Amino acid sequence: MADPALTCWSCGASLAGVPLPIGRLEECPQCAASLHACRQCLHYDPKASNSCREPVAEEVVDKEAGNFCDYFQARSGLAPGGDPEAAKARAKLAEAFGREPGKPAGVAPGSLKGTLLSHDEAKRRLEEMFGKKK
Repeated sequence: MADPALTCWSCGASLAGVPLPIGRLEECPQCAASLHACRQCLHYDPKASNSCREPVAEEVVDKEAGNFCDYFQARSGLAPGGDPEAAKARAKLAEAFGREPGKPAGVAPGSLKGTLLSHDEAKRRLEEMFGKKK
């Protein structure tokens, strides 16, 4: 049985056609990301020990690769990238360093050519964001 709210942790594509339970070798039909991976799991939490809230699960080093974890439970409602808060943080950093979210590093807003920030400008923006080192 498929879950209509299930989306890929990597690209956000609907996984409504993917049968449950998700097998170890199952991939996203849109981007081919492994679906039986920590990033797709209900227990995945980057703030927890080993990034997993399941206390007896063995550590998985590559959180984006298919694995054999017996505690895997597919998590629905994921945005691309897996964590909406992380996406917001990435967007803030992109803006702080003079680029639009989703654009490659070094591409200034409205520019077709990549231009890196000067060392002094990047340092100034970091100090503004995190406070000047005392």
